[in-house]
Amino acid sequence: MKVLNAHSSPLLNFDTIEPNNWYQELGLVFYSSLFAIMSEFKVLFAEGSSINRPHMFNGMNYAFWKIRMKFFMESIDSCIWAAMVHGPYVPMQVVKDEKVVKPRSEWSESEKKKAQYDLVAKNIITSSLTMDEFFRISQCSSAKEMWEVLEVTHEGTEDVKRSRKHSFIQEYELFRMQPEESIADVQKRFIHIVNHLTGLGKVFDKEELNIKVLKCLNKSHPVKGCTPVREPTR
Repeated sequence: MKVLNAHSSPLLNFDTIEPNNWYQELGLVFYSSLFAIMSEFKVLFAEGSSINRPHMFNGMNYAFWKIRMKFFMESIDSCIWAAMVHGPYVPMQVVKDEKVVKPRSEWSESEKKKAQYDLVAKNIITSSLTMDEFFRISQCSSAKEMWEVLEVTHEGTEDVKRSRKHSFIQEYELFRMQPEESIADVQKRFIHIVNHLTGLGKVFDKEELNIKVLKCLNKSHPVKGCTPVREPTR
């Protein structure tokens, strides 16, 4: 195993050791060995996603990315998400009793600001896509169009989504705790189903979900806060 040079680390400085101070030397040796082990086995400490840039989408876990993108846009300005959902704002004017697009040179500052939200949304979306995903939407003219292309690509058409929704509803209704399955695994499977159904438009009541979880547990599994009722002995 390789040994790190303690002099190269700001945390390990042999020059500061006092003469005959053996416990300082022992401590430095310990930390040198620790850094060497971490380097040898490439210990990595996971970090959370940045709140200053959108979550990158590479074609996997679209449902997760979709929710994250909504939160990210709304955290900057709710009007950005509104532009994404409803389409770009186009200033109009009435000419000879007919509504026509207003020339850009005549836009007011307020109209320019409203129109800018679509450009910001497009920038956020394109900045969060890998190259393959980017080319799917590179010819789209608005953020709404980009979003719909990604939605159809990764969720399918309305007929496909309806079929997937029915499939997840059936899985939800038949959901049961498996033998030898831990509570953590049950929760993970249950949340996975609920999140997919929520993404497909189904609305759940909190009490309904709580009751469903309690019903799916094995009878042999103790529920916190509940005392099993026993029949009195005769």
